Amino acid sequence: MSGAGKSATLNILEDQGMFAIDNIPPSLIPQLLNVLSKHRSAVTHGMVAVVDVRGEDLLEDLLSVLGPLREQLESVKLIFLDATDDVLVRRFSETRRRHPLGGQITVLEGVSLERELLSPIRENADIVIDTSDLCLPALREKLINELGYSRSQFSIIFTSFGFKYGIPQDCDFIIDVRFLPNPHYIPDLRPLSGKDRQVRNYISSFPETDGFMDRFCELLDFILPLYFNTGKPQVHFGIGCTGGRHRSVAVAETLCEYLSHPSRHCIVKHRDIEREQVL
Repeated sequence: MSGAGKSATLNILEDQGMFAIDNIPPSLIPQLLNVLSKHRSAVTHGMVAVVDVRGEDLLEDLLSVLGPLREQLESVKLIFLDATDDVLVRRFSETRRRHPLGGQITVLEGVSLERELLSPIRENADIVIDTSDLCLPALREKLINELGYSRSQFSIIFTSFGFKYGIPQDCDFIIDVRFLPNPHYIPDLRPLSGKDRQVRNYISSFPETDGFMDRFCELLDFILPLYFNTGKPQVHFGIGCTGGRHRSVAVAETLCEYLSHPSRHCIVKHRDIEREQVL
């Protein structure tokens, strides 16, 4: 049903790795599957396609297409998204969009007509999800449970950088570690980077480093499960020092080691590590 959460559902399943396509004529689905047989992600995770009343008469092909697909493929699921009439009308009102069946009828008339047109599809659906009372995280949880998927792996990205070169624009958090002792002023350590054990040992030898790491790791332990439960697929931390070669690199490497776990994917990027390399 229009307004029942098709776009949100498409995005959720795309985050699971599925190849996603919106508003495809049902008769083209078999051809698209043939094309996608060479697409790595589609072969591994599958395809999700939205078909709805925008397809008009083409929508009538859906049930006839599904029969052969069920015989050819291991798993085919028809999911019907629904909501109560008053919720659908309210959602159209909030978005100030007209019903896709046209502007010559009221939204409620459009919802009633659409419900009638889609009733054969709803009756043949493998899964019917009423989104009337579902928030986005709840919809995601419902879909994953209904389809038997495990949760997608949660990604944590640490990007070290130098403040003198600007702050990364796509971070969720910016952490300033310029208060830590600076190996740049130690002649033997200056040519090295925060990836080298000597630099990391020097930085970690100070009590303020231990105090910071203990408290920040405690914060990570608290907030990361909250992000995971909201359905956010990744969280990006920017770790900055002056030049982005020593302190920020060492802290990013240490944090990634601390958070390494099979249920999450930890990535370290060092944006400015080579900018001040001493020859």
